[in-house]
Amino acid sequence: MESIPHPIPRTVEEVFSDFKGRRAGLIKALTTDVEKFYQQCDPEKENLCLYGYPNETWEVNLPVEEVPPELPEPALGINFARDGMQEKDWLSLVAVHSDSWLLAVSFYFGARFGFGKNERKRLFQMINDLPTIFEVVTGSAKQSKDQSAAHNNGSNSKSKSSSGKGSSQSDAKGVKMSPPPKEEEESGEEDEEDDEQGATCGACGDNYGTDEFWICCDVCERWFHGKCVKITPAKAEHIKQYKCPSCSNKRARV
Repeated sequence: MESIPHPIPRTVEEVFSDFKGRRAGLIKALTTDVEKFYQQCDPEKENLCLYGYPNETWEVNLPVEEVPPELPEPALGINFARDGMQEKDWLSLVAVHSDSWLLAVSFYFGARFGFGKNERKRLFQMINDLPTIFEVVTGSAKQSKDQSAAHNNGSNSKSKSSSGKGSSQSDAKGVKMSPPPKEEEESGEEDEEDDEQGATCGACGDNYGTDEFWICCDVCERWFHGKCVKITPAKAEHIKQYKCPSCSNKRARV
């Protein structure tokens, strides 16, 4: 519980310094001081919160009584889940909520002192250059980068192998994205027609560009710029079978 005895940050650099201090305190609680932290989070006590302070210290305490609080409050009642989970899972959960709280505090200061678009963007970039508390606690910072690289390579390989007619069965299992240039096709004779379709956008007619995101309709097998059909790479990851606007309209009229 904090009555803000520390200087209130007013610039991007000061807010980032405040963020780093609080982050260091929280990481300390969840790593080097974890036994002490675990003992203080007694489920028999009332709702408890984990606070991190700009001087790189931490505290487990009751939430502030004033409403609204001087600063955004951390997750409430972290002690209640302690004995109902494995310790590593519980610590990971507290870490995730601590990451959210740090962002809330930093952007609270940004809003309070009138940070503009560029200042908010610069603050987020500075924060984003640091691993999250969750990544530090779970040791997943390097692992997540490796998995991301492997996933991207796997997606590229899948895209190359799914652009022909002979792969219609595998196409049903996932959305086809980012078609390769025609010269990279191995089964050129059988896929000549598909190559012609994949080389131009079915919406705007522009040629394929390696620096742009593309997606293939699983019904008509035409390729489209993501921007032309309003599909982002992130959204495409959650689409099991993509239908272009034309094929979707046909299905709706049936």
